[in-house]
Amino acid sequence: MKRNILPLVGLVVGIGLIIMAMSQNSTLINYFDGPSLVITFFGSFSAILISFPLNTLKKVPALLKKLMFTPDDDRAALLDNLTELAKKSRTQGILAIEEDIKELNNPVLIHGLEMVVDGTDVDTIEEILNVELNQTEDRHSIGQEVFLKWGEFAPAFGMIGTLIGLIAMLGDLQDPSLIGTGMATALLTTFYGSFLANMVFLPIAKNLEMQTANELKTNEMIIEGVLALQRGDNPRVMEQKLQSFLSNADQKEASKAKGNPVPATEEL
Repeated sequence: MKRNILPLVGLVVGIGLIIMAMSQNSTLINYFDGPSLVITFFGSFSAILISFPLNTLKKVPALLKKLMFTPDDDRAALLDNLTELAKKSRTQGILAIEEDIKELNNPVLIHGLEMVVDGTDVDTIEEILNVELNQTEDRHSIGQEVFLKWGEFAPAFGMIGTLIGLIAMLGDLQDPSLIGTGMATALLTTFYGSFLANMVFLPIAKNLEMQTANELKTNEMIIEGVLALQRGDNPRVMEQKLQSFLSNADQKEASKAKGNPVPATEEL
């Protein structure tokens, strides 16, 4: 896995722009209010504790680590590996790839190839790998759901804090000069809720969603390749079929590496 600093850069830049905008019209201290922050952040966190079981929330810190790392998702290299394994199994027999399995590091691919070597039938392999695919999707969706809900709760608790502030302000109108200050304080909770949702929680949920989608697509490619190996498909046919899982850029690179001309429509 490669380190990915883009989420951190985005967060720093976003916060910096907001702070710059706030400092243009007022001192930054005017935008800080302890009770408003407590209501918004810890109130929404309390709602998260109610919404999800403890075992689910325990998995969130591990999922957050994925934000700072890019998974090894080189489908072009995976295509080359599967094609070479198909050629080797076709010329030397399926048992010949047993040593190659030890050099792999993708658990889904390793498991699938082990079942192929063991002589498991195609339908059983497909069923088992699809179950693993669904389990992976379910595990990864946990983090998405938590942060999506947190992104919903934060603005709602910001509004609750604003209502609390307005009620307190309207309950004591003896000094009209304090109305403006009270209104500003009340609105801070709405600001905090919107900021946390749109700068932190929802972007995290989207990042996890995209990583899950990429991993699932890679696993689908692996399943298709493993099933083709077990069926004894022609390596060239298997390669052409698996190329559909590659992006246009990766397909172009693969074609150039093999000396094949790139179609004019793809160069546009």
